[in-house]
Amino acid sequence: MIGLPGGNSNIRSFSGVTLLLIDEAAHAKDNTYYTVRPMLAVSRGRMMLLSTPYGKWGFFYDEWHGADSSWSRHRVPATGCPRINPEFLEQERRALGDDWYRQEYLCEFVDGARAVFPRETIDRAFTGNIQPLQLGI
Repeated sequence: MIGLPGGNSNIRSFSGVTLLLIDEAAHAKDNTYYTVRPMLAVSRGRMMLLSTPYGKWGFFYDEWHGADSSWSRHRVPATGCPRINPEFLEQERRALGDDWYRQEYLCEFVDGARAVFPRETIDRAFTGNIQPLQLGI
């Protein structure tokens, strides 16, 4: 096992990788993800993305919601873990607020404070069904 930092400029040139694991994937940069994918080209190794969500953007969000059936997706919210006390979770909900709590403990993708527009609004703006304006001049 070799642990590498998150910057894409100093992780190149590895080959024969049989398991590529990106921990806290929602916080990793897109260019890092695109840089490490070729490491699996020859070995046909596996890639695993581990993370709680962090907004509705980036490669982790795209892969989670994408149509690629080669991914196996597993969601385990804290409410499903018998080791975590429900009273603790309620304290966290009050302390963090709804968005952070849903993201960190319920594994939900939320827009959060970083988003200027909700993701759904942006997605609706990019459809193939756009007609040019007809100006009556």
